[in-house]
Amino acid sequence: PQRRKLIRYSQFHIPNPWGVAFDQWGQDFFLHTSGTSVTWMAPGLVKPRYGVNMRAPNIITSQKVRPTSGIEVVSSRHFPEEVQGDLLFNNNIGFLGAKQHQVIERGTGYTTKFRHDLFQSKDRHFRPVDLEFAPDGSLYVSDWHNALIGHMQHNARDPHRDHVHGRIYRVTYPSRPLVKPAKVAGASIDQLLENLKLPEYRTRYRTRRELRGRNRDEVMGAVLKWVDGVTEERHLLEGLWVTWGCDRVDENLLRKLLGAKDHRVRSAAVRVLRFNLDRVRDGFKLLKESADDEHGRVRLETVTAASWLSNAQGMEVLEVAKKKGMDGVSKPSFEFAEGVLKNRVDVAHDTKTVQVPNHLGDLGRASFRRGHEIYGRDGHCATCHQINGQGLPDSGFPPIAGTQWATGNVDRLIKLTMHGLMGPIEVAGKKYPGNVPMTPFGGLLNDQEMADVLTYVRNSFGNKGGVVKAEQVKKVRNETRDKKGLYTPEELLREHPLKK
Repeated sequence: PQRRKLIRYSQFHIPNPWGVAFDQWGQDFFLHTSGTSVTWMAPGLVKPRYGVNMRAPNIITSQKVRPTSGIEVVSSRHFPEEVQGDLLFNNNIGFLGAKQHQVIERGTGYTTKFRHDLFQSKDRHFRPVDLEFAPDGSLYVSDWHNALIGHMQHNARDPHRDHVHGRIYRVTYPSRPLVKPAKVAGASIDQLLENLKLPEYRTRYRTRRELRGRNRDEVMGAVLKWVDGVTEERHLLEGLWVTWGCDRVDENLLRKLLGAKDHRVRSAAVRVLRFNLDRVRDGFKLLKESADDEHGRVRLETVTAASWLSNAQGMEVLEVAKKKGMDGVSKPSFEFAEGVLKNRVDVAHDTKTVQVPNHLGDLGRASFRRGHEIYGRDGHCATCHQINGQGLPDSGFPPIAGTQWATGNVDRLIKLTMHGLMGPIEVAGKKYPGNVPMTPFGGLLNDQEMADVLTYVRNSFGNKGGVVKAEQVKKVRNETRDKKGLYTPEELLREHPLKK
């Protein structure tokens, strides 16, 4: 904002990001509300190309839920030592609580291991949408507490939408003392700098924000004096961030941290260099040196930074990184950056061939291919039922693989797809409370599109149900044009019972 400059920070192929959190080393993570993913941001920081997207890798390996809103990294002495650095994120339909995952470094990137459910509610209207650690180390959770939250399933003016109520929860660890809140507002600059040594990320975050609002000359003089007495690399990194916040990155400190012992500090220093290349002497030379780093994460940061250079300089950096080696995490970013610098427009497109079942005729094959594209659209079928058709039972989304609801009566399937579905239902032997409404697609898809996607559903994931024709969809649309609201499973089963 100080430079009055706006950029696209990252350009992943994602449905909808609903939360960003940073760890203590400046690495950022975000979650996808419409998917089941938490993504590490760094691989997507390559200079974007309009209409071309990086695929967003998912670091969550189990206990996947959607939709999610609100993410936080555990950084509080009030919480046990062994959970520091864990990821917390909310789920507000189906599971109704917060999942906690341990973050584990794995080569260049990260993976996770599910630790436990931090909290969960039986209140069907519990909607945790944000969470953040307070100055005393406790965790605050914002509960939207609304019966209706969908903007496709329910009218925006539905009277059941609650515009008045909401709740805040405070999570504490009873056997551990709270943290004494550090003074931030009104503190001296020297006191604020000492705050940067505290373990709590949110305290340091609020402190850096406070310092950005102080006199730059005074802050710069104080921080350069402060770092002279600091030896721990993480504290020096905090000092570097303060100089960046003043828009006067200290080159001597930057160069020192580019050669730090800790790869996490070197990675963070390259990120600072990337945003200040035009202000740092020999910035290009420093970037080439970092491209030869022993750790893949440092090299990944140099690759993403290089994509913002001129074509010739950027390719020089990429060649150095390539000789050192690219692992599976770095390779997509490298190829994307190379495509940017070589002015290619075909990078990162999904070229996976759709495998069409042999039993479909020519018309069926064409419909199947079109349906595959529709099924995978943002906010459509794969969002809830997943790419493999297995759904997310723990979040209340049933499978469509091997079920009569998908492969049985065609009119029943068209009706629930066209008008939506809500209420208790049993699928594949499992009972679902039906709190999660299925979106009515009658206004989103025309007859041919609906026929195509249902043809795909009925003949994928091991299903074999034949072709659905546009004429069949048109017939059901005309017959049910006076239908108001969503179908219930009970209502559909009265009209079209399942075969025994």
